[in-house]
Amino acid sequence: MQNTLGRRQFLKTAGVGTLVAAGLGMKAPLAHAAATGTNTDTHKMPRLLTGCCAYSYRDALTHGKMTVEDLILKAVELKLDAIDMTVYYLKSTDPAYLESLRFLAYKNAVAFSGAACGSSMVQTDAAKREEVLQQIKGWIDVTDRLGASHLRVFAGKLPDGVTMQQATDWVVEGMKAACDYAAPKGIMLGLEDHSGVSQSADVCLEIMHRVNSPYAGINLDITHFIPSPTQDQYAQIAACIPYATVSHIRDHFDDKTPIDMDRVWKMYADAGHKGYMSLEYEPDPQGGETPEVGIPKTLARIRELCARYSSV
Repeated sequence: MQNTLGRRQFLKTAGVGTLVAAGLGMKAPLAHAAATGTNTDTHKMPRLLTGCCAYSYRDALTHGKMTVEDLILKAVELKLDAIDMTVYYLKSTDPAYLESLRFLAYKNAVAFSGAACGSSMVQTDAAKREEVLQQIKGWIDVTDRLGASHLRVFAGKLPDGVTMQQATDWVVEGMKAACDYAAPKGIMLGLEDHSGVSQSADVCLEIMHRVNSPYAGINLDITHFIPSPTQDQYAQIAACIPYATVSHIRDHFDDKTPIDMDRVWKMYADAGHKGYMSLEYEPDPQGGETPEVGIPKTLARIRELCARYSSV
């Protein structure tokens, strides 16, 4: 009898890496679904969980009023599902220190939604781009030691004299190499839509399509997109949700316009998104609420929205 495999069985047997290497052009959401064995029913079920970025407590962490250990315990107090470990605030990358944080988090049933580094891939000098790639690989190793499965990276600013296409090419090159390194560790890389090169959905999506890896995604900060003649911020958020990894949440866009949070959560729910909605708190520069007041207040709103629109 002829030994043949159906398409679904072939996907399970060959694996996504084989398909990508063969140049079959799988896009990231499809590749991820194949890798995880997602079926139609569970694919439609949103799992929206409450998180908080270490960046929210940056003043206290920077000035020694809080340690990362304190942040883990604060997560218990605030009833968070997870915290995002912004690496700026780690006192070292010594394995023993990282493993102590992992152990403390486990003992307190606090998940790490991921880590976040500040490395930017848009560099005019090829040697500098290679240096940044090595930095990202180092932060992938740190993420692995922490027991997390996601690392946020940046594209960066557009340098003078550099075209957007050149910058995009550099990001694609860097993301491909970094994803190749991250994949054996089971770690995803989330490119943040941030000020500079990646501040439009079109650029973010082009990078995702060209990198074409199940380990590449968009660390979706809902606040940063610049409206275009054809897409407002909400349309750009919706376009990127299929590639979203960790999402960073504030209640206002960069231009200080309030965000319709119900509208955003409904878009995530309609897409069947599964992930952490992590507060990245910014106090009002004109005064008003302190972080001590504003963080719990905003987290309460995030938690309420997650309960309303999530399947858990």
